[in-house]
Formats: sequence, C-alpha cells, structure tokens
Amino acid sequence: MTDDDLKAAAEAWLSGDPDPDTRAELRQLLADGDTTELADRFDGTLEFGTAGLRGAVAAGPNRMNRVVVIRAAAGLAAYLKAKGLTDGPVLIGYDARHKSDVFAQDTAAVMRGAGLDAVLIDRPTPTPVIAFGINHLRAVAGVVVTASHNPPQDNGYKVYLGDGSQIVPPADAEIAAAIAAIGPLAELPRGEDWQTTGDDLLDAYLDRIAQLVPADAPRDLNVAYTPLHGVGRTLAEAAVARAGFAVPQVVAAQADPDPDFPTVSFPNPEEPGAIDLALDLAREIDADIAVANDPDADRCAVAIPTADGGWRMLRGDELGSLLGEFLLQNADGVAACSIVSSSLLGKIAQAHGVRYVETLTGFKWIGRVPDLVFGYEEALGYCVDPAAVKDKDGVSTLVRVLQLAAGAKAAGRTLQDLLDDLAIKYGLHATDQLSVRVEDLSLIAQAMERLRGTPLESLGDHTVERIDDLSEGSETLPPTDGLRYTLSDGARVVVRPSGTEPKLKCYLEVVVPVSGGDVSAARSRAVNDLSGIKQALSTALGI
Repeated sequence: MTDDDLKAAAEAWLSGDPDPDTRAELRQLLADGDTTELADRFDGTLEFGTAGLRGAVAAGPNRMNRVVVIRAAAGLAAYLKAKGLTDGPVLIGYDARHKSDVFAQDTAAVMRGAGLDAVLIDRPTPTPVIAFGINHLRAVAGVVVTASHNPPQDNGYKVYLGDGSQIVPPADAEIAAAIAAIGPLAELPRGEDWQTTGDDLLDAYLDRIAQLVPADAPRDLNVAYTPLHGVGRTLAEAAVARAGFAVPQVVAAQADPDPDFPTVSFPNPEEPGAIDLALDLAREIDADIAVANDPDADRCAVAIPTADGGWRMLRGDELGSLLGEFLLQNADGVAACSIVSSSLLGKIAQAHGVRYVETLTGFKWIGRVPDLVFGYEEALGYCVDPAAVKDKDGVSTLVRVLQLAAGAKAAGRTLQDLLDDLAIKYGLHATDQLSVRVEDLSLIAQAMERLRGTPLESLGDHTVERIDDLSEGSETLPPTDGLRYTLSDGARVVVRPSGTEPKLKCYLEVVVPVSGGDVSAARSRAVNDLSGIKQALSTALGI
C-alpha cells in the first residue's frame, strides 16, 4: 500500500471504530506520520486460526480491537447458524487483560443480534471454567477473551465448539471465511438481552474438582502460590479449600489481577525469573512445594526444594510424568501427550496397561482424544479430569499436585524421590528446550528451509537415524510445520515454529539408563548430553 492508501485506510477505520481509545491512538499515529506502524497495522489482517486470534491491542485490522472482535463474533455466529448449531447458548468468558471485558460484551451483543442465546460469565474467570461450562450448560460454543501468558500489550480470542474442545481444521478455516464475508459493522444487529452466570457455574466447577481427592487422602502440606497477576487466585484458593487442603500462602505482589503484569518481564511461568517471588515466599515459609498458575490459569507450574537448600522448577515433562504415574494406576482409557513432550508417558502407560497416543502440539488435539483419562503437553498444560474439562486446567491440576505431594510427604518422601523412582524404573528421560525469539518471522521460515534442504547427520554425540517431515502428515498425525529427528540411544529432537508467539522452538530429549540406582550420575550425563545437542542445533539453525 502507498502512504496515501495507508492514510485513507486509517481514516476509513476511524469512521467505524466504536472505541474512543483506539480512535485516539490512531489519530496520533496519523498526526505523527508514522507510516511504518500504519503499514504494519493496515497492510494485512489478524488471521483467525485454531488458536483463534491473538495480537497487540491497538487500532487496525492487524491488531486486537473492538472492530476485529465484533467481526470475529459475527463470523462465528454465522458459522454456527450455517451448521445448525443453534440449540444451546454460546458461553463467553474473559480474563483481566486490557479490554477483555469489553470484547466479551461485544461478543455477547453480536450473538444476541444474530438470534443466538448468549451467556456471559459475570467476572474475569480462568479459561478452564469455560471449557467446563460448555458441557455443564450444554452450550453450542464457547469464547474466551484471553492472551494467556503473552506480554501485557496483547489480547486474544479463543473459540471452543460444543464438545468442549478447542477448534481444529477445517472449522478454523470455515470460521475465518465467515469472518471475511462480514459486511460493514454498522449493519450488524446487536442485542443487549444476554444472560449472565457466575456463582452457580463456579460452584459446579469447584464441586467437580473437590470430588477428585478421596476423603481419606493425606492433606498435610505447606504451599506457596502465585497467580502471576492473573485471574487464578480466587478460584484456586476455593478449589484447594473445598478439596480439604489448607489454603496456600500467596505472593502478595502478584495476588490480584493486573493487566500490566508489573513484577515480571513475561507473565509465563516457563520464562526465567517469572516465579522468583513464589520461590522467595517458599523459602520464607519453609514450604513443601511452590505452585503457580499462568494469568488465565490453564497452566500449572510446580517448584520443589533441592538437596542443597535451593529450589528448582519442575520441567513440564517431569510433572507430566509424575501425574501420569499417579493417575494411570488402575485407569481404563487412553493417555496422550503431544509429539514434543517426553516419550516417558508412553512407557508409563504401557506399564499400567493403558493405551497411549501422540498428538500434534496443543490441547485442541489432546483434548479430543477418545476415552482420554490423562493428557499433557510439556508447556505446563495438564488435563487431569477429561470427563469434565477437555482442555488443560491449571486449577484442577494444582489440586491433583497437592494430593500427590501430600501423599508423598505422609510416606516420608518428596516429589524428587518420586522422580528418582521413575528414572530407576524407566530410565532417566531428560528434556530441554532451545527457543529462539525473532522480530522478523521470515527468519523462522528460512531456518526451516535450511534444515529441510541440508538434512542433519548428527547432533552432539548422537547420529540422526531418521528424519520425519511433519508437514507431510502420517496415518496418525495431520500435517504441521515441523521436523522430528530420531537420534541414537533413544534421543530425539523436534523443531517447529510456535503457533502463538514469534519463536522457533526446539524440543530435546535424551534417555540415560540408571546403573546401580545412581540417578545422580545419570542426571549429570544427561545434562552434558543435552548441552551437546543444543549447541549443535543452535549452530544448525543459524539464527
């Protein structure tokens, strides 16, 4: 677009934008003559995919704002009507980020204007409540306004259908086409007579979680907790109390929702430093464990004390394996994890006579596995009660973690002891991640092209035995952009672009036998092994 075209597009936007805040900041851009920023906002649109929408809150079709949200809601409504999915409400929830409540109300208004029933949760709420509520209220769809653990300037729009799972192809493309067909906003009918829900839905959700823990289970545990400025605290505290545990002590500086996330660089428990305040509190109160939810409370992080008096956060695969060993005993059904998660869950499932499947990355795939009894992905997402919530749920996971840790404590053991047990039983499965954040997304495409064009023959001390180009799909996996390297000695590497952030993500795993019960020696070898693979892979990526 030429500069004149950009200015004309911005002026046209101003005439239809119902939000005075985004109108004001766009007028300032025009006054400043910032054509670079205008081009980024207007020379393209925010794409609707399986993750819905996600982007910075600002004016323009390539940002998150009321215009984009209203069009998305109208497209979703048109899709539901075209599919005949009109015999129940659309459940709408939202987190505490900037504009989340406004975007949620706009969605409810559009649904009513389209003749669909809409139920709006009356307060900022964790994402898993919506996944639970879809089945509980027999909704035809659900919408959550959230950007999860993205930076403060972002917001997002996540869509579920009536089975309680996130959308997968071809629904995403069909909804995107319906959005593209929406005409001028001024012609969209909107209503104000939506329904609301609150305590009744939350009580049903909490009651379900409380039932997960047997009455005779040990409950003595001292816990430090942070919701990372998100919406998890109230519900997490209530869930823990209703399940019979003492309420955790909460990091005061991060206790209340704050869309600016002032104490962290990124409000993601995986990011270095994000849970430092929780670890400080854990030391102060001599806690048994520390736990954290991400801002929309669909993820759960756990940290444990170390033998040298310090603390460390469990990797997502470590907690997934602990929960798998715990929950698959006497289970009847299927265990599942993503292709980038540890292979250990498959061995645990086999040992317990439980079927096991791998899925593509994301709970949009894991949550819809038939007969699922437990699923997880390494990015701190766990599904511990699939019959109720077909998605990752940081609140119910937190309660299950307390049950597991309290049981270990009553037996004079720790979560680290349980991890050592797994290593001795199945071999030490150690995982790590190499993540490269970029400003220019073309760098990711170039790196993937290089890897495909010049196949790797070795990584660290391991030879490459097989390369699977995941873009070609298989009998069990739909196509996705990624490469999976099967290495010697049971090691593996998966390289893929992130679906929600400007990152290239590489997932590493090595398997080290434990000789004579010496887990420490195996762990040291694994650290060195992973370091060698990571260095070789970093060089190969070239970014």
